[in-house]
Amino acid sequence: MENLDATTLWTPAGWRHDTGLRLDDDGRILALDGVTPVADAARLVPGIANLHSHAFQRAMAGMAERQTDPRDSFWTWRETMYRFAAGFSPDTLYAVASQLYVEMLEAGYTTVCEFHYLHHAPDGRRYDDPAAMSRALIAAARDTGIRLTLLPVLYMTGGFDERPLSERQRRFGHEVEDYLDLLQRLRGDVGHGLRVGCSLHSLRAVPPQAMAETLAALPADSRVHIHIAEQVAEVEDCLAIRKARPVRWLFDHAQVDERWTLVHATHLDEDETQAIARSGATVAICTTTEGNLGDGLFPLRDYLDAGGRWGVGSDSHISVSPIEELRWLEYGQRLITRRRNIAVDATVPSVGETLMRGVAASAADSTGHAIGSLAVGEYADALVLDTKAPIFAGAQDEDALDRWLFAGNRPAVRETWVGGRRVVADGRHRDRDAVAAAYQRAMRVLLETA
Repeated sequence: MENLDATTLWTPAGWRHDTGLRLDDDGRILALDGVTPVADAARLVPGIANLHSHAFQRAMAGMAERQTDPRDSFWTWRETMYRFAAGFSPDTLYAVASQLYVEMLEAGYTTVCEFHYLHHAPDGRRYDDPAAMSRALIAAARDTGIRLTLLPVLYMTGGFDERPLSERQRRFGHEVEDYLDLLQRLRGDVGHGLRVGCSLHSLRAVPPQAMAETLAALPADSRVHIHIAEQVAEVEDCLAIRKARPVRWLFDHAQVDERWTLVHATHLDEDETQAIARSGATVAICTTTEGNLGDGLFPLRDYLDAGGRWGVGSDSHISVSPIEELRWLEYGQRLITRRRNIAVDATVPSVGETLMRGVAASAADSTGHAIGSLAVGEYADALVLDTKAPIFAGAQDEDALDRWLFAGNRPAVRETWVGGRRVVADGRHRDRDAVAAAYQRAMRVLLETA
């Protein structure tokens, strides 16, 4: 395993100079040693975990930007998504996910949590291998070199009133027994680069008894992710039928702790904000998707003041850029408060450093992988920043992260390493061209049926 040398290395503890990562054969960090930097050494920072992904939706990015209703919202966008989802097979899913994962690696994501609900054939029939679609994602992650937390989704009903799934939702659905069987099948594939957890699609899609049965059957260390409180209509429906706001209802009916990731959690009251922070759970904030869908803005400052943990996800992949997720997380807060530099505290005045500390702190618990901080015992998932890029001209330690996150859209990741293996060099994934060609062929197939 090749060791990594750095002129400067950032960890949540701060900057270190003339530091190298000494690795074992599995790509874990044995030590952070003082070294003489190699000639082309540069600044190293931890790779970023993408905590929420629907890989198939990358293929429709930019195709739902025409008004279909004067009141267009998430709910009308969802109809377009259902039509597009109907055309996917294991082969096309593999091609689209591979393209997405190449883009993620080039942008600085080194791990992805795949919230996967496209399980069956378009008419709802099971494939001969019930895990065929899941295994397409596993293969795409393995072949491109990204670290994967696969989160098969339990999706049972079409609303809080427990109506049956619609025709276009049938390929998403499982009964609890079949769902648990799927998880068991997939756990046999777990290795250094793959973890398998559980996703409950949402409170509206999983009845209370089914949720309880599923959670009781999971291994004690299983990660659990759930969409929650993304839209105002969801909050209103939950209040009307379950007599509580979504996050409050969840905390009253499940033991939510550091194994949990609540996706979006956009619409919270003060009690819910405090409850999530106390629990140790992570909120996966998907700023570009939430903005694209008109969902709303997460109450970041209140959540930080409560000590809450959070990370980012690219969700529908209208953007595949951790820079944009982090930048617009901060900018959204500036717009609603009409102030600047919101994501800071008394000890860390840098917005960039605060944001990077946030995504590092939640990475291991949310994904189930030993990652996030470039600490001894963790995997060497690292980014080599392109210090020759104009945005870094004259950069000092105290402003390097802020320049990276806030100084424009020109790519500044020179190399990406996952588990001590370089998968991106000079800003290009090793298989970029072949993956892009396969993606173009898959898109022709998908567009014929969309």
